[in-house]
Amino acid sequence: MTAALTTGTSPAEVRPLATASGLEVWHVASDFVPLVAIAFNMEGGAAQDPPGKAGAAQMLARLLDEGAGPYDSDAFQQRLAARAIELGFNAGPDAIGGSLKTLVEHADEAFDLLRLALAEPRFDEDAVERVRAQTIASLRYQANDPGAVATKRFFREAFPGHPYGSPVSGTEETVAAVTREDLVALHRRLVARGRLNVTAVGALPAERLLAGIDAAFGSLPGEAELEPVRDMPLAGLGTRRIVDLDVPQSVIRFGVAGLRWRDPDFIPAYVLNHILGGGAFTSRLFQEVRERRGLAYSVGTSLASYRHAAMCWGYTATKNERVAECLDVITSEMARLSHEGPTEDELAKAKDYLVGSYALAFDSSTKIAHQLAQIAFEKLGIDHIRRRNALVAAVTPEDVRRAASRTLADARMLVVIAGRPVGVAEA
Repeated sequence: MTAALTTGTSPAEVRPLATASGLEVWHVASDFVPLVAIAFNMEGGAAQDPPGKAGAAQMLARLLDEGAGPYDSDAFQQRLAARAIELGFNAGPDAIGGSLKTLVEHADEAFDLLRLALAEPRFDEDAVERVRAQTIASLRYQANDPGAVATKRFFREAFPGHPYGSPVSGTEETVAAVTREDLVALHRRLVARGRLNVTAVGALPAERLLAGIDAAFGSLPGEAELEPVRDMPLAGLGTRRIVDLDVPQSVIRFGVAGLRWRDPDFIPAYVLNHILGGGAFTSRLFQEVRERRGLAYSVGTSLASYRHAAMCWGYTATKNERVAECLDVITSEMARLSHEGPTEDELAKAKDYLVGSYALAFDSSTKIAHQLAQIAFEKLGIDHIRRRNALVAAVTPEDVRRAASRTLADARMLVVIAGRPVGVAEA
């Protein structure tokens, strides 16, 4: 199967290819510029951190290009810079991934450096300590940021006793506890071919691309050794938690139940979210909280879909004495949207925007590769890009009301407030 993809002004095909060793690659051929962009991910991110050592997967990802094979960190980075090769790695709650961008003429060397980073990372002690120090410095900075404080507390309340409740970056204590041996063991468990998704966009001929993919990933172990992670509904609905901070403006995080990518009602929930708080200037929350009442400068919501949980969560900040009013408005709008559904005009405008803006996610080779990698990770199908706008356009008021009944329900939210709100108590 192939799927049409519009890149720029001309259509391209997303083609499934297979390497000699059996790895599948979703490929978009493009000769517009002489480069190739690769994106990839594999199951098993921060949810696989060892107990008491949150942040280990993120440290692992940051260390993969800090020396590999015969090259220490400086030598490895010099090889990348000499050929203008862009290579990076990341860890999220459910996956470790990365990206590679290189000129076609340097592709063979780029694939070799990717191979070394994945298969032979050094984890030199000086590199480990440097990354640890950088991580702890960032965590200390975040400790003085009310938004970061509220977000971390929100996740802890939303997913108590679950890996999702721990920050991907860990805490000062857990990062300090991660040893080199932990990183080596985690690398051995997680970096494998078995649940690997690879996408490629660019001017590299298919045969050379597939040979490079095999060279980069072919020597990895067949299967990752993943610990089971349980499904987790959003906890704490109907509760309010306050983090006492001496600031003139309270930061608020709020959330309700959500739907995962592969749920049949995800697209209606996506449209619903745009109407509620996802539309930057047109959403109900923006209009009611900012425009009509002047309660906050910004307010919004977004969907979060993980392997084992999902939620619709939002943000705002307001003067301490107006927190109660702000929360009342948010709750009222959720309840109204759940009970009445969207107006015809709201639904039409939301669909028009979501359909019309989708192409902006594909305006570069790197963006295309990353979008495809995410679609592959979520197992939405190679033709998802072709089908997506039609799915959005087909959403009806009844679909939105059904999604609202599964998420907004009675508008019982988990709320975390960082500040000193007036007239609001924990509940």
